[in-house]
Amino acid sequence: DDKDIPFTRRSISQIAKRSVMNLGRTTKLSLCFIGIFACYFYYGVIQEKITRGSYGLDKERYLYTVFLVFCQCVINALFAKGMLMVTSDGTPSKTPTHLSFLCGCTYVGAMLASNASLKWVNYPTQVLGKSCKPITVMILGVCLAGKRYNAVKYVAVLMIVCGVALFMFKYGKSSGNEAIFGVGEFLLLVSLTLDGLTGVYQEKMRAYGTKPHYMMLALNLSALVVMAVWLVVTGEVWHGLSFCTRHPQIIPEIITFSLASALGQNFIYITVTEFGALVCSIMTTTRKFFTILGSVILFGNALVTRQWIGTLVVFAGLALDSLYGKTHRPVKA
Repeated sequence: DDKDIPFTRRSISQIAKRSVMNLGRTTKLSLCFIGIFACYFYYGVIQEKITRGSYGLDKERYLYTVFLVFCQCVINALFAKGMLMVTSDGTPSKTPTHLSFLCGCTYVGAMLASNASLKWVNYPTQVLGKSCKPITVMILGVCLAGKRYNAVKYVAVLMIVCGVALFMFKYGKSSGNEAIFGVGEFLLLVSLTLDGLTGVYQEKMRAYGTKPHYMMLALNLSALVVMAVWLVVTGEVWHGLSFCTRHPQIIPEIITFSLASALGQNFIYITVTEFGALVCSIMTTTRKFFTILGSVILFGNALVTRQWIGTLVVFAGLALDSLYGKTHRPVKA
């Protein structure tokens, strides 16, 4: 009941709702894309600094990625909880707890499988594999979440994915006895499947009218449970804490990294709840493409012919989707 909500909180909640409702869908989507792009660009810079940098006189490298993601999810959850306290009108969510937990498990599973694949495949291969994420989100959304898209949408998504893959692809030397499909490729397939299932669960949560920051909080709390078990079983939690004790200068970097993640997730979950999991997956997939393209424009880095073709295919796919791919209808249960 409104009268049970403190005046300041109710006022802020009402102002926030009116401000968001007054934004057009195109404007809102554009702001979300800019937010995702800016936050994760900075996120990538800090991540590179942490994972590739060296600390102390002995030049020690940071190797504890699950501990880093755990810290990130703690900040994400605190941010989401704070936003709920400020903007929520006090109405309890109708989203089933088991649905939130399953979504969190597939979310963190996709992340862990993707990171683990780097032990067997190089980074360009991982980027290429993960660029197929919109396809798995679309296919599993149709099969398991009852989504329906027109034919143009399928063509547009395929064009975007192929364009990004063509743009990101790097030729490399391979040995004659190298397996075409090995452990790394299998883990990438697992990661993509879990990405698709995350999209399915997000669509099911969306059907319950789940608010963006509730979804963000629920998924990060679920992810924290899974990662806490992993950290304790593997002992990585103690190694991560020990590293932070030996090199306290990394702590502000981890906090900054986590804050960039929290702000980025804020825009991601607004996109998911407002526009759907497929739109969000397309935005996050094309983010790296636009980051590299931005460096070309700003710093004059040259593109090879293959990358120019990939650029044209991506923009053609985005234009096709914008003009003709918007109509989709969920199947009624």
